[in-house]
Amino acid sequence: MSLNLKHIVTVLLILGGLFAPRVIVAQQIQATALGEPQEVSDAFLESFYEALKQKSIENYALAITALEKAQKESGGNLQADAIVFFEFAKNQIKLQQYNQAEINLEKVLRQEPENQDVLETLYDLYYLTRAYSKAIVLVEKLIAFDQDYKEDLANLYLRTKQYQKALLLLDELDVSWGESAYRSALRKQIYRQTGNTQGAINNAEKKRKNNPANESEYLSLIYLYSENGNSKKAYQTALELQNKFPNSTLVHLALYKFYLDQGNTQGAVASMKKVFNSRVIEKESQYKVLGDFLTFVQQNPQYQMELESIVEVFSKDNNGQVFEKIADYYLSKGNKELSLIFYQKGIEVDSDNFSLLKSTLLLQIELNRFQEAKKISQASLELFPAQPVLYLLNAMANNNLQDFKAAANALATGLDYLFDNAGLEKDFYEQLAIAHTGIGNTLKAANFAKKAAAILDSN
Repeated sequence: MSLNLKHIVTVLLILGGLFAPRVIVAQQIQATALGEPQEVSDAFLESFYEALKQKSIENYALAITALEKAQKESGGNLQADAIVFFEFAKNQIKLQQYNQAEINLEKVLRQEPENQDVLETLYDLYYLTRAYSKAIVLVEKLIAFDQDYKEDLANLYLRTKQYQKALLLLDELDVSWGESAYRSALRKQIYRQTGNTQGAINNAEKKRKNNPANESEYLSLIYLYSENGNSKKAYQTALELQNKFPNSTLVHLALYKFYLDQGNTQGAVASMKKVFNSRVIEKESQYKVLGDFLTFVQQNPQYQMELESIVEVFSKDNNGQVFEKIADYYLSKGNKELSLIFYQKGIEVDSDNFSLLKSTLLLQIELNRFQEAKKISQASLELFPAQPVLYLLNAMANNNLQDFKAAANALATGLDYLFDNAGLEKDFYEQLAIAHTGIGNTLKAANFAKKAAAILDSN
């Protein structure tokens, strides 16, 4: 018994999902509609379906073996061979056999040069292998099917350093479709790679004129002027923004820096406070300004009191990273007690922040807050059971509380998670020596002390 390709399509459609790849079905419906159906054997179908099954469970090598058998059984049927070549290519791509996949896709295209699914697969292959010049040829054909590929073409022009072509195409798309964040990012990348700072500024000026009610366009222009050392022009643009939008808080993202550069500390602090209290400015931008403010206070300690009001604003965010940043600042100033307060505040709102937990525990132990360190380290181990440093810190707290058995148990467990860290291993053995000394097992204590000393000697 033999079946024609229309029957293959029907069966694939019935099976659906796992055994009916959309591209094959679409391809063969189109192919069989163009001429008389050609028949294939049951043996071909059996091997072909086996290939589909193996591919569906990611056995790509076995799928290729089944396809080789199907090809032999196709009887020279061109439509069947096209199906097989396409399946060959898809499995070969999964196996990173890119050269052979390209050859097979080209075989299909020789029979069906306008097949969109095959063109798209070959384009993906070229992009994956960074054959961008070849990809351009494919995308130019695909644009006839889908105009969205014009953005892909602009990206490919960028990657092949055809910057002028890319800019012209981006201009065309902005006029036709309106501006987009993706195309703006492409344009900025072109200006950055070519060092065309004036082009970037001209474009930003144009966008500001076209969008006079958009504050962010002013900010983009301000940052460009600043990056290119034209602080005077940047400041003038910031003042223009402030005059046009007197109630704007966004302008203060730029103004505070100008005030700092001018030595206008009161103006800088006032602008930063407006940034911190703004409901419009994104938190990430506010946190960046907070970092600048902490540096400013470090250099101008007379504004220390201002920091407390800033902390009050951020305490409403429930963001452990903010408290961690403030704690790091106080630690750098040597104020460990105040630093610990902010670390602990951070843990209250961000208990699964490993970096924050570690910093808190280290400082608690340094300040002899052993009971607090024991409690927090035990809770931390429930969240991070494979972190050896937490077992060590828990043991240090227990040793100082003279709970030597608990310390020894924590250290024994933690050693199972310790890999290729000689310094941490030495600390473990030292704490084990302390724990077993406290337990009264002097022999074990001596052995662990020797192990710790050996690591020290080898380093």
